Amino acid sequence: MQRISKIEIDDRNLPPPTPEIEQERKVAMFDLLEENTFGLPKRDDRVVPDGPYCVELSIRDKRLVFDVATETGEKAAEFHLSLSPFRQVVKDYWAICESYFDAVKNMPPSQIETIDMARRGIHNEGARILEERLEAKADVDHDTARRLFTLICVLHFGG
Repeated sequence: MQRISKIEIDDRNLPPPTPEIEQERKVAMFDLLEENTFGLPKRDDRVVPDGPYCVELSIRDKRLVFDVATETGEKAAEFHLSLSPFRQVVKDYWAICESYFDAVKNMPPSQIETIDMARRGIHNEGARILEERLEAKADVDHDTARRLFTLICVLHFGG
């Protein structure tokens, strides 16, 4: 099965998340495990173990690391992505999230909806960047990329 069955975030060296960030993380992890598409493409030079996969996300040496194993613990892949392409979209995402969190407390539904639409647009852009960065490394659908992008934002925020 081409999917993630377990996801972990290595946040040992990060500051504790705010309640809002922790909530974003929990929702993204739950949604990701409920439904996702994640596969490792076949390569000429190596055998790729079948999923489902256990994925650990971390930041090491200012790079985003996907450490992928099978459910039995067999190493399946590890790839490192530069954080540079994500910096601006993550910054924009957290800025609009902050506006959204404030709006939920104080604004009428119509204004909240407008901010949420902008938030979804930025989120989609982050997912698009992630899909491009994962090309030839992992096959993901758009919804999986969106949920993984949220988890990258959580890591990036702390890092």
